[in-house]
Amino acid sequence: MPPQPPPPTTIPKNFNIFYGHRKTTQNRPTVRGGSFSNRQTLYPNQNHQRATTNFDLEKWNPEQSVSTPSPRPSPSEHYFSVAQTLSPIARYIVDSFRKHKHWGPPVVADLNKLRRVTPKLVAEVLKVQSDPVISSKFFHWAGKQKGYKHDFASYNAFSYCLNRNNQFRAADQVPELMNMQGKPPTEKQFEILIRMHSDANRGLRVFYVYEKMKKFGVKPRVFLYNRIMDTLVKTNHFDLSMSVYNDFKNDGLMEEGITFMILIKGLCKEGRIEEALKLLNQMRKLCKPDVFAYTAMIRILISEQNLDGCLRIWGEMESDNVQPDAMAYTTLIMGLCKGNRVQKGYEFFKDMKQNRYLIDRAIYRSLIEGFVNEGKIGMACDLLKDLIDSGYRADLMIYNHLIKGLCNMKHVNKALKLFRVTIEEDLQPNFDTVNPILLSYVELNKFDEFCKFLEQIQGLGFRVMDDLVKFFSLLVEKKDKVLMALEVFDNLKQKGYFNVPIYNILIHALYEIKEVKKALTLFQELMESNMEPDSFTYSNVVSCFIEIGDIHQACTCYNKIKEMSLLPSVDAYVSLVKGLCKIGEIDAAFVLIRECLGNVENAPRKFMYTLRIIDMCRSNDAKKVMDVISEMVEDGCRVDDVICCAVISGMCRYGTIEEGRKVFLLMRESKMVTKSDLVVYDDLLVDHTKKKTADLVLSGLKFFGLESKLKAKGSKLLPS
Repeated sequence: MPPQPPPPTTIPKNFNIFYGHRKTTQNRPTVRGGSFSNRQTLYPNQNHQRATTNFDLEKWNPEQSVSTPSPRPSPSEHYFSVAQTLSPIARYIVDSFRKHKHWGPPVVADLNKLRRVTPKLVAEVLKVQSDPVISSKFFHWAGKQKGYKHDFASYNAFSYCLNRNNQFRAADQVPELMNMQGKPPTEKQFEILIRMHSDANRGLRVFYVYEKMKKFGVKPRVFLYNRIMDTLVKTNHFDLSMSVYNDFKNDGLMEEGITFMILIKGLCKEGRIEEALKLLNQMRKLCKPDVFAYTAMIRILISEQNLDGCLRIWGEMESDNVQPDAMAYTTLIMGLCKGNRVQKGYEFFKDMKQNRYLIDRAIYRSLIEGFVNEGKIGMACDLLKDLIDSGYRADLMIYNHLIKGLCNMKHVNKALKLFRVTIEEDLQPNFDTVNPILLSYVELNKFDEFCKFLEQIQGLGFRVMDDLVKFFSLLVEKKDKVLMALEVFDNLKQKGYFNVPIYNILIHALYEIKEVKKALTLFQELMESNMEPDSFTYSNVVSCFIEIGDIHQACTCYNKIKEMSLLPSVDAYVSLVKGLCKIGEIDAAFVLIRECLGNVENAPRKFMYTLRIIDMCRSNDAKKVMDVISEMVEDGCRVDDVICCAVISGMCRYGTIEEGRKVFLLMRESKMVTKSDLVVYDDLLVDHTKKKTADLVLSGLKFFGLESKLKAKGSKLLPS
């Protein structure tokens, strides 16, 4: 027997032997040889693993099965990945663009090394180019070659490149460029532009390209007409789409089914049902509308909340003997429920059951929510029973609607039973589930049951304090429930349920209903506790202290906020500025105004006008100042102490008392201030002018070093 050869796996095959230096070519790197290698063994795939066929569903983790997104490649990595798909010469051109980054003599020198650039090569380069400037320069450079002419492929690639880099307006000029270079554009070039603008929802640009088509004498096909009209309808330019349709008819083209559907949907969106029905009759001569067409019309009418139009279209569908499917029923029933026509939706629901359609759980949810909002909790509970009998499992949203409806009907015990069902079915109830029960206990004055329920949900893992903050926020939204909220809080404090955010909510709500003393009582109680007030607390209390006229305490609270390195609320700024203006501290008030404008985004517009008024006082012209005040009133701002103090501050700093008095007289003639206000502001103008004059005199004495001599003589100008 002859000797057997060794197994093939022991002998490496396909050796690569290199002897010495190999000559470099355009597609080969330099290799300095003498190496003896086998590519299969020299670069083994270390990460290769044999795929396992065993799969255990219980051990499957969906988060691990999703591959993590790879990081964004660097520009060089992106270039090399793109370069693999290019021809050698195209790769050379793109690499030149990458190295030099800008069009210039170095790029032109690299291009001149090539013998010729063909239109096919230009299109290949432009397809991967991301710089519109270099692309345009390269496109025009290629066109200047001797004997060269762009073809349709290069023009199209240029258009795509410009649009890809958000230069779509320049792309729209490519047809003119083609015409100038002796290659009139065809329908294909315009179709490319229309498709680009359609994908980006630029309806007016689509119409602009269509008008340009007519100038070039290019007539679109039916397909392109449909694309143009569909884009105009989607972008809410229905009148333009009708003008395109008139051109369509004048060109002698015949409508397709989709042509009618585009226009009918546009008419439905505009609410022109009669015209839509006329077009529907014309469509029947060509083809019978199917259930998908009717469903699309119903969906558009529902989005426009035209429920009467929906029912009319449904009637047309029945007259055409078109059998509605489950999607058509679902669309109509849910639309009727959202439009507060639950009973009508329930009738279609019964038709759906009678026809033995598969009813989605979303239909049950919409009907239950609608019946709960109408107070028909019995019908909603019957639907829940029907849902469970049909083999569905009710979701948390359905239970939340039913619990809310039962609580509205004062059936708290039944709502509590449903809440326990959500726990048994592991639906993870949330704040929307427990809030109606808490509110019902409050309205029934069952505070003991309220606290017991809080203990129950705390044992279930609820964040009770966070939920109580939300509860009080919703409770005080109604002004007549604020005192009730205060009573609830008094009972909860005895059980240990209190925190600073709840105090803030109640203090602000009490201030809103003018119960300032009760709000300050809560603040005093908070200060005496072990909790530290935050900036929201002090901001709310600033307004309360200003309301009772205690400007000193209001400024103390403001200083507390500044010690925290925080900012007061806008309401606190407004209240504090008004309080300071009322007692004549005008300079301090305008320091706060500038601070508010410099640090707060939604600062009041009135503060901006105060600075304009002060700046206009530089002209020392009462009429110009009055023009700014009149503009402010037209803008919706009211004249008050802050505006009048702005006039006083500006005239004392830049103008005269006489011009300031003229401003107030003009304001009196315009009925912006009363006679009594005129007297008060005149006295304030004189006093503030004396104060500013005294400050200037004192500053001058300090500057010249005469303050000590005047004090020695007992001058009355200086304080002792």
